[in-house]
Amino acid sequence: MRRGYGYREPSEWREICLERPGRLPRYEVDLEQDELMDRVLGAWLGRCAGCMLGKPVEGWDRGKIMRALRRAGEYPLRGPYLPLSAFSELGAGQLAYVAPLTRERLRRAERDDDLDYTVLNLLVYEERGSRFTTEDVAGAWLRMLPYHLTYTAERAAYRNLVIGLKPPETATFLNPYREWIGAQIRADLWGYVSPGDPERAAEYAYRDARLSHTKNGIYGEIFVAALIALAYVHEEPLKLVEEAVRAVPERSRLAEAIRHVIALYRRGLEWEEAVEEILARYGRYHPVHTVNNAAIVVAALLWGEGDFTRTITYAVLAGLDTDCNGATAGSVVGLMLGASRLPREWVRPLNDTLATGLSGLGEVRISKLAERTVGCIMASA
Repeated sequence: MRRGYGYREPSEWREICLERPGRLPRYEVDLEQDELMDRVLGAWLGRCAGCMLGKPVEGWDRGKIMRALRRAGEYPLRGPYLPLSAFSELGAGQLAYVAPLTRERLRRAERDDDLDYTVLNLLVYEERGSRFTTEDVAGAWLRMLPYHLTYTAERAAYRNLVIGLKPPETATFLNPYREWIGAQIRADLWGYVSPGDPERAAEYAYRDARLSHTKNGIYGEIFVAALIALAYVHEEPLKLVEEAVRAVPERSRLAEAIRHVIALYRRGLEWEEAVEEILARYGRYHPVHTVNNAAIVVAALLWGEGDFTRTITYAVLAGLDTDCNGATAGSVVGLMLGASRLPREWVRPLNDTLATGLSGLGEVRISKLAERTVGCIMASA
């Protein structure tokens, strides 16, 4: 480590806890089962909707997205999902991929790794409950997750499992992606099954993340899991973010970035100004790094102010890893609001259907996933 490096970023749980500003609060969540179901279903639907909004422009920068929407007369975005007309300049092959994801043709939540991991983690938790280990997650990957449907850090970790390495070496051997966003997109289920308990959600997230990630890669999953656990009790995004950031080491780059976004919000900047500042400050990171994408999610939550449409739209229009950021923002606000308060125009095109790439699973009902998640919560209550 170079002299004067000001960050402390451990990858072991005990050291992570020592670097945090203190233990996280725990809240009693007293919801009737039907209300709990509404909140959890809102989270699943919000995650699917946000992912589908961002999926057609995954990896695009903000300028490219804005130009495409302006050509279509759709900036600011005027309806649910992205219009087919925004993709008029794509070649036939790219258009065939994008078309089923557009406003005019969306009929289900299409397969995406962001959603595969949420389902897979539900299966792990159903089988093992709170006792699950990193090795249990690894076993589920090898049984159910096709190698070519993994990417970056997950693919490196998968290869490392196959050649006989064990966690945490699976995260470090020939894995240059280990601080990228891959663990952050796997966080949601751990928050869903930890109502009001960000400490538990964070520790579950750590068990999962250490399979493939280190340092800020781990912290991204911890932060999002804590956010979601807290979304059961807070409807004010600023309060939510300020508490969740306490789950990660105080002197980490991720915590610094989140605090910076909070400061921009407190200064009263407009959304457009804030995004430009975030992209300028964190533009040196790879477009699928944890730090810059987490900053975008936080900004979307703060400036979205609890409005579902505004939040997921902000998360996607900022660019970078748009399907991941839309999914995370949608999951948080979907849980805050519940399914009954989500705009119908975002929910209806999904037709309660999610396509997965998991072996032997295929299509699943989103409502059934929510029911099974509630079953996990009730079983561990």
